[in-house]
Amino acid sequence: MEVSGEFSAGQFAALARAEIDQLLAEGQRPIVVGGTGLYLRAALADLELRPPVPAEVRGEVEREIAARGPEALHVELDPDVAATVHPRDRKRVARALELQRAGIAPPHGSEQLWTAKLRRPPVLVGLTIDRDELRRRIETRVDEMVAAGAAEEAQRAADAGASRTARAALGFQELCAGDLDGVKRAHRAYARRQLTWLRRMPGVELIDRTGRDDGSVAEQIVAALSASEARDQAEPTIE
Repeated sequence: MEVSGEFSAGQFAALARAEIDQLLAEGQRPIVVGGTGLYLRAALADLELRPPVPAEVRGEVEREIAARGPEALHVELDPDVAATVHPRDRKRVARALELQRAGIAPPHGSEQLWTAKLRRPPVLVGLTIDRDELRRRIETRVDEMVAAGAAEEAQRAADAGASRTARAALGFQELCAGDLDGVKRAHRAYARRQLTWLRRMPGVELIDRTGRDDGSVAEQIVAALSASEARDQAEPTIE
């Protein structure tokens, strides 16, 4: 896909589900690694995803947010929708206002979306880590990204007409602005949201990988998979 192309959770859901179903049909084990909560849910659950809004509505909202900021547009949201969206969350404010102006009902909320019936019985594993170690890892990773030319890549994408989907990539705007500290802040904030969401997921097995190598963590995940398979085989079938 070109950097100017749009991509949605609905498109991802269709691709991910087809891949998962094909692997299962071949007797293989799909491993889904994420990622944002919405896209993980899109791959695993039958979600009621909203249709795309007309391009002219999306463009109008984008121009207004760029000129006035998300907080100014947040006040235009219906009260019940506004209560579920942070005024400074540019992406969610834009999406909610697009749907509202297009006359499309908003989704019902992240908790309900996740607790929707899952398409396949999964083993859910969430990795946690000491906060200080996580911060060090994030800062090292961002430094390595920048050293490898991430800022130049982001600027080339912007110059090539990057779509809103592309511009929503974590740290994209900060990289284009040369704001290295801003990139690190964005990654730390995202990591906090991931951990908060993971800890609230029903049925998730949390694994603390603080001070551990990848091999030992992988062994624990494999053990969780084996235990799940043993439980499934032990359960009586009802015909």
